[in-house]
Amino acid sequence: MPRPVNRTRKQETLGQAAEYVLDHGLAGLSLRPLAEALGTSPRMLLYDFGSKDELVNAILAEIRRREERLLDADVRTLEDVWSWISAPEREAFLRLFFEVYIDAVKRGEASAFVEEWLSFLSSSADEATATLLIAVVRGLLLDRLATGAKERTDAALTLAASVIAWP
Repeated sequence: MPRPVNRTRKQETLGQAAEYVLDHGLAGLSLRPLAEALGTSPRMLLYDFGSKDELVNAILAEIRRREERLLDADVRTLEDVWSWISAPEREAFLRLFFEVYIDAVKRGEASAFVEEWLSFLSSSADEATATLLIAVVRGLLLDRLATGAKERTDAALTLAASVIAWP
């Protein structure tokens, strides 16, 4: 009978692995360098998580849980959403988000990303407005990550907020 997984070690490893992925991204993620950075072995990662895919899924879920805890439930305006999501401390998360999102688009599996935001935004807007909000925020975030143009993207969001009625 196999030895049970040490849940404390697994959770600590998951937290460290999430930090590693935020710093290095997922593209070309290899268990050997990850394990070395975490002070463990590829074998232990596979023992704790079952497979590389399960480890990656657990890492993404952990990062998502962290971000959800930080999101203020009292976000009232588009500017509030923008301030929260475009904050400098979220840059690593956003880079990872776009990496995962583009990969999901390539595989034809990106609709969940859109559905999740539609669900969040359509509680206070019709579906067409929610779709426009998603497109504007996603586009401006990608622009900001690509160019570093904080003032320009902030100004564009302010303009969008003056035109798009939400909530």
